[in-house]
Amino acid sequence: MTADKSKQDSCQQMMEKTSNRRTFLKGLAAAAGSAALTTGCIPTVEAAGSEELKLRWQEFFKKNYRLMTQDEKDATVARLERLAKLRDNRDIQMGSYPPLDNVLYGYAFNITRCEGFMECVTACVKENNLDRKTDTQYIRIFEMEPGQLDPSTGDGQYYHEVPVENKFYMGTQCFHCENAPCTKACPTKATWKEPDGIVVVDYDWCIGCRYCQAACPYYGRRFNWGKSEIPEEEVTRRQHYLGNRIRPKGKMEKCTFCIQRTRKGRLPACVEACPTGARVFGNLLDPESEIRYVLKHKKVFRMKEELGTQPKFWYFID
Repeated sequence: MTADKSKQDSCQQMMEKTSNRRTFLKGLAAAAGSAALTTGCIPTVEAAGSEELKLRWQEFFKKNYRLMTQDEKDATVARLERLAKLRDNRDIQMGSYPPLDNVLYGYAFNITRCEGFMECVTACVKENNLDRKTDTQYIRIFEMEPGQLDPSTGDGQYYHEVPVENKFYMGTQCFHCENAPCTKACPTKATWKEPDGIVVVDYDWCIGCRYCQAACPYYGRRFNWGKSEIPEEEVTRRQHYLGNRIRPKGKMEKCTFCIQRTRKGRLPACVEACPTGARVFGNLLDPESEIRYVLKHKKVFRMKEELGTQPKFWYFID
């Protein structure tokens, strides 16, 4: 084995042992002055001869998405598209398109129409490339008793024919709060609120500490314990960097109002899939939008308004 080949293998092994930015940088710091320098990993990565290794190296040292120029964002998504091809022989189309002008998204849920069918959950799982092994779900539907309006008092694991007489159903997900406590709790600034109101996560800057999960009063966040396992034929290939791209393990995930769809003028997958019309989504800044009609003409309320989080998710009744 040649010396260059030995160095390349050592570099590859070091990177394969690291699953995220935190563990990679910790291992790199510990190795400085010893193994890393001895093997020549740092100065010779460009000469390693492996396209995938070079791309992965660039990924480790990219900026937080918010600090990137548009050219850097374009380069990042192109790199991730290429890595998907090299690793999984998978052709994806990833975007980094920004918020639309004069748009602030809002959501409303009609508790008198929902009948608990869960087509919304199924559509969300498929659209957002959620892990099938752990049955990860961003949306939860609760079967409620009359007179109760707190989902924590309902049954979120019912397995019977629906609807049930004298019951009603409430859905929860990320509420995309205007004053989101999760974004304040993040120590790496990996999560923030975009100008269109969508609370997003830069998965590659998330260190998996779960502080945001603890801060959220609505159970809107999910922690992934492993790499998503999805049948190849079910992978959604049209993706957004801040949305439904396949996340690395050890990250926080959440509903993004299907950013890959809504920033292209489409409805979220859950809204499109709802068979009873219980879900309403639209632009809060457009006085002619359906969401504005609901807020003006229906009896609406929001969960835990006393907390001052100002969720952009309302419940209403006909």
